[in-house]
Parts: sequence; C-alpha cells; structure tokens
Amino acid sequence: MAQTAQGYSFSKFAGLDFYAEVNAATLDLAQIGKQRNIVDLSCGNGGISKQILERLEDAKHSVIYAIDHSASALRDARENIGDRTDPAVKYVQGEVQNLSELLGEKVDSIVYFNAIHYVPDKAALLKMIREAIKPGGTFVFNSSFFKGAHPPETDLFARKWMMKSLRMLKREYGLRAIRADKTEARQQLTPEEYYELLRDGGFEITAEEIHRIEVPIDGWYDISGFQDFIEGVMPGVPLEIARECLQKACKETWKEMELDTVPRNWMMVVASRA
Repeated sequence: MAQTAQGYSFSKFAGLDFYAEVNAATLDLAQIGKQRNIVDLSCGNGGISKQILERLEDAKHSVIYAIDHSASALRDARENIGDRTDPAVKYVQGEVQNLSELLGEKVDSIVYFNAIHYVPDKAALLKMIREAIKPGGTFVFNSSFFKGAHPPETDLFARKWMMKSLRMLKREYGLRAIRADKTEARQQLTPEEYYELLRDGGFEITAEEIHRIEVPIDGWYDISGFQDFIEGVMPGVPLEIARECLQKACKETWKEMELDTVPRNWMMVVASRA
C-alpha cells in the first residue's frame, strides 16, 4: 500500500469496537493462542498484536513479531502495547517481500488482517508467507474487500451516499471526480478464488467463515477519512474536500434513511502449510 498522507490513516477506523470484534473472531477461529511464534504482518497501531497477547496459552515461551513498513506505525504499536517481557514482542520495520530475512527463523503462524486485498500478486505473497512458516503452521487473514462483501440490501444506502457526496462536490466546490485517476488498491476476488490461490500455493484450508457485521455510522464516517477509500470513490479530488463531502453526505443519508447500522461481510480464513 502506498504511503498514507498525514491525517488520513486507517487508525481511527481501526479503533472502533466492531472492528476489534471481527479481528477477535478471526483470531478465535484460528485458535491463535495455541501458537508460540506469531507474526502480526502490517501490524499498524498494534491493536491486533494486543488481541493476540490476550489469547496466548503459554505466554512465557512465546514471541510476537509486530512487522510494519512504517516507522510511525511501529512507534504507535509500541506505545499501544506497552513494555512487555513475557511474552516478548519484537518490533520489526520492513516490507513483506523481505519477510524471511526480517524474521531469521520460521514461525508457527502469520496473521495478515484487512490488507491482502491491496496485494496485486497474491500468488507471490503466499509463496513468501509459506517460506516463513513451519510445516503445519498457519496463515490467518481476513478482509472486507472481496466480491460478496456488500450485502445486496446495502446498495440503496451506498448509492444515496455517493450521489449526495458527488452532488455536494460539484455544488459547493465546482469539482468532479476524475475517473482516469481511479486507484486500484483493492483487488476484489471471490472467496472461492482466494481458496484456490491458497491451495495452489501449498496451503490447506482448515477454517473459513463469512462473518456479517452490523456497522454503525461511526464506521462509515471514519472510513471516509481514510486516504485509500477517498481515492477509490473520489479520484483526483483533494483529500480534505473529498473527506468533507463524504462525511457530510454520510450523516445526511443516515438521518434520511433512519438507519441504525449498515451490514458488511468479512471473509475470515485459516490455512495450514501443507
């Protein structure tokens, strides 16, 4: 994923309760507490690493590798997690393509949450991950960006929200989204296509679930402040202006439709290295 502009990160969305709940459900599906050497890949602010720590059955003999390409993310993770010696938490700055070199040893499990959709060459990613995992170890991931993530009954909300945003953009700023600049950060595959990639990459799927989450307004409002989302729906528009239109239109649409929540599906997958 490209560098995120200051003030437009994923961190605010990542702090919401429902987001923590879906990540916790994925960790529980994987029975992550039974593992000892665990990688939290693209760890961000350390929220998932904290959830892993809470589930460890043998903390004294466990190590968590919190890996991210961003030095600022690792600083946030260290502050969020705090000083730990039992188990050890190792903060590692680096890119996923250098995973084996960053670790220096094979691990029991790698978790990669809400990020696999960014990776263009998923087969190459799976090869790198497999090389870093012990035989019989697990790769655990989830994503809400896949074909089938939007329940059909949410189409009206999405359509009204986007139409209001675009009208506001034109009316108040005289701007239009530039479709030629549309980013392709999120690679939309079906769950079955992910499963096939895993099998072809030398993994056996041991657990999978499509988890429906009722997302409150805070989730939709905060995701409107995330650079990747903004550039996906309003390409070519200055971030500050696009965020203002999206967030204002979100509130107006929510009130107009008298909504309590709008659901979203999360794909959760646990695969064992064959």
